[in-house]
Amino acid sequence: MAAGKLQDALHAASDACHAAPDHPHPHYAYGETRTALGQPALAAQAFAAAVSLAPDWADAWVNLGIARYREGSIEDAKIAMRQALARDPGHSAAAANLAAFMRITGDPAAEDVLLAALARDPGNDAARLNLAADMLLDGRAEEALALLDAGPPPADEAAHRHWLLQRALALLQVGRAAEVPGVLDAFVALGPVPPALAPLLHWRRLLLAEAAGDDDAALAQAAAMQQALEAMGAEGLPEHRIMGHYDLAKFWSARRQHAAAFTHWQKGHALLRLMQPFSRTDHLAFIEAAIARLDRARLHDGPRASPDDPAPVFIVGMPRSGTTLCEQIIAAHADAHGAGERAALARMFTRLGEGDDAAAIHRIAELDSRTLNAAAAHYLDELHALAPGKLRIVDKMPGNYLYLGLVGLLLPGARIIHCVRDPRDIGLSIFTFRFHGSHGYAHDPAELGWTIGQQHRLMAHWKAVLPNPVLTVALSDWVDDFDGTLARVLAHLDLPADPACERFHESTSRVRTVSRAQVRQPVNARGLGRWKPYAAELQPLIAELQAAGMLADWDDQSKPVRRGAPFEPT
Repeated sequence: MAAGKLQDALHAASDACHAAPDHPHPHYAYGETRTALGQPALAAQAFAAAVSLAPDWADAWVNLGIARYREGSIEDAKIAMRQALARDPGHSAAAANLAAFMRITGDPAAEDVLLAALARDPGNDAARLNLAADMLLDGRAEEALALLDAGPPPADEAAHRHWLLQRALALLQVGRAAEVPGVLDAFVALGPVPPALAPLLHWRRLLLAEAAGDDDAALAQAAAMQQALEAMGAEGLPEHRIMGHYDLAKFWSARRQHAAAFTHWQKGHALLRLMQPFSRTDHLAFIEAAIARLDRARLHDGPRASPDDPAPVFIVGMPRSGTTLCEQIIAAHADAHGAGERAALARMFTRLGEGDDAAAIHRIAELDSRTLNAAAAHYLDELHALAPGKLRIVDKMPGNYLYLGLVGLLLPGARIIHCVRDPRDIGLSIFTFRFHGSHGYAHDPAELGWTIGQQHRLMAHWKAVLPNPVLTVALSDWVDDFDGTLARVLAHLDLPADPACERFHESTSRVRTVSRAQVRQPVNARGLGRWKPYAAELQPLIAELQAAGMLADWDDQSKPVRRGAPFEPT
């Protein structure tokens, strides 16, 4: 392998496996050669054989996890990294990889894992690089640059290359473009550029050309980056390939080359779809069960929890419907706290329902008041601990729309705000933003349109049967009548007027969603009608929305349905 004779290495490892099938090291070596040959499925089989023979071998678990990640099974990859850490809590690669996989799947605890790894071992270059990458994705370039410069560059060549690439990106983001050519020259001076890193190098050169106003050079780098992505093929890390396609899509979209941009979004989603499969059958079964079992009779006449605490506020809707904007406006109020996207309600649903599928709905519908009261007390204790003394605490996890039936049973004092937007704008925005988390429905325009239709259907059910008040707020409401919309929202929450809500964009609170840039600006209309230049590419999505009957109200601007008044339960 050291000499680059991979086929000879493969034959040697194979011979060793046949000679000593019950010894873990030959299987491990065989997995290494399959990894080097770009064959992750066969590598995973070999590393699985190694850990079955040596369950306490942390390195074998780490390599199994990497192979499973390259196959597209990121949840299996996380399990393998946790198995490695159970055997060796200080394993630097296991901690760094686990955190990277957690970040990709949207787990906010990823940064905590990296900080803990660095606290144990300040020389853990993998953890430092992954934490810097997390900061760059989160718009914290100054912090990333300080972290990268906090210690000497990594001695390992591969890690040193990543350090240089991240430092170049951080310098570009903080406006120190003049320093970037020297960093990239140092990268090239290390020797031939690995194919897996070539797209990342071209992207930084592209950004440098844009910073210099050299459009011809930027176009040349875009072409070179596309060629590098094609040449890399399946050998590159999935994350690097996904990032490359999203970056090129952003580049072409800014130049109004809509077809080219959409093609790269499609390629990025094709890779993500391998890691996030979606089943219409399972999702529809969940929706049908919720509508059938959590109906008006169950929610009004059946057992419910008794604490009528008015603190919980749930902002729900499809992603990119204005949920972050709504939360930031409310969170600016002196009596309110914005808790961000919490997983607490989904966890409670899974615990009480013993799962998260349609069968869980049936189990939740059978819960008695004693169980619901205990669960409500636990939920409210955790909620108030986030912001003692605040009258309203906002959870803006968009996907909580799936669990509003549980809110009706558990939290009779909760208020709900449903954010809506032209579903074509929602569909385009979801498709064009890289979400870190599991959004399996998002990777195909038709699946996305169908899911938006099902969300609309379920929300219509909740508004008809929930005992909790529900207010519908369109994104365009904030643009057309900010003061009137703010008054409606505060009245719905039983909060007095607070001028700070009008200056929400001046807040320094940390926003972890893809809307972080938008909510640092005053309300504007730039996000309205953005779908129109992509109408041809969005036809599969639009067809599903038409089938769901969702477009008539948005196309007929004379109808007042976009500004729904509060739904007060009878």
